[in-house]
Amino acid sequence: MNKAYLLTGGNLGDRAGNLLQAMKLIEVNCGTVTKSSAMYETAAWGYSDQPGFLNQALLLETSLGAAELMTHLLEIEKEIGRIRLEKYGPRAIDIDILLFNDEIYDEPHIRIPHPQLPNRRFALTPLAEIAGQIIHPVLLETIEQLLANCPDPLKVKRIGSR
Repeated sequence: MNKAYLLTGGNLGDRAGNLLQAMKLIEVNCGTVTKSSAMYETAAWGYSDQPGFLNQALLLETSLGAAELMTHLLEIEKEIGRIRLEKYGPRAIDIDILLFNDEIYDEPHIRIPHPQLPNRRFALTPLAEIAGQIIHPVLLETIEQLLANCPDPLKVKRIGSR
């Protein structure tokens, strides 16, 4: 079984409901979610003139390969209502593969580990909750170490326990 660490997020509509729906659809279409972080709220990254985001990290155990998983995740985004208009723009849902086993992919359609992970507190904080001791396969530091050294100034607020 492959282990994929995912980040779900969104800032339009029923943000928490969209994250829960994404987790359910991931379980139906992709494998078993064995861990999930609490939801975290943060201001929008990239463009500040939009609603704040909710984010949640998931550990997915899956028989799918990384490329096949990405295809399924893009379909789930569409099903929930994702419309890709602008980079870093508002969205109902976004699902990123942060880590996939300890594998490295650097292809036009798939880049794992997520290239911006070390720079995004909103991704590192929930990921550290469920996988703080996992080692980043390129930087060779734990997720907790990356979080401690993250340059992102945006505040991340925990919302609830799961």
